[in-house]
Amino acid sequence: MNILVINGPNLNLLGVREPGIYGSQGFDSYLQELREKYSDRQIEYFQSNHEGAIIDKLHEVGFGDYGVVLNAGAYTHTSVAIADAISAIKAPVIEVHISNVMRREEFRHHSYISPVCVGTIAGFGLDSYRLGVEALLRIEKKSL
Repeated sequence: MNILVINGPNLNLLGVREPGIYGSQGFDSYLQELREKYSDRQIEYFQSNHEGAIIDKLHEVGFGDYGVVLNAGAYTHTSVAIADAISAIKAPVIEVHISNVMRREEFRHHSYISPVCVGTIAGFGLDSYRLGVEALLRIEKKSL
């Protein structure tokens, strides 16, 4: 299984955006750490601030040999369209969040994508992505 990490809106600003919530490490350096830790896997990365681009990427990889770690950012709480895209594909999708969204503003307590994802990981900082990768590898192992 190849792994695709998708980050949604404003996550291109990791390392500079609200470091008290999201930390001070940029995603590029964290992605390098993930790739080194899982060097036997191809880990691809896609980030977009545009809902349609995220949907297009899900469609592009969703019928191949991929698992997806998705941090949809604010689209988590607003996008029926991304939820529909996840429902339409065969690839397992793990929803991740850097912060514990349940400890934040009330509007962040609802996720449109949680019901159509395999599982949700939140609140572990950037390590949420590693936990998402681990979850995908366990899913793969069970299906063999």
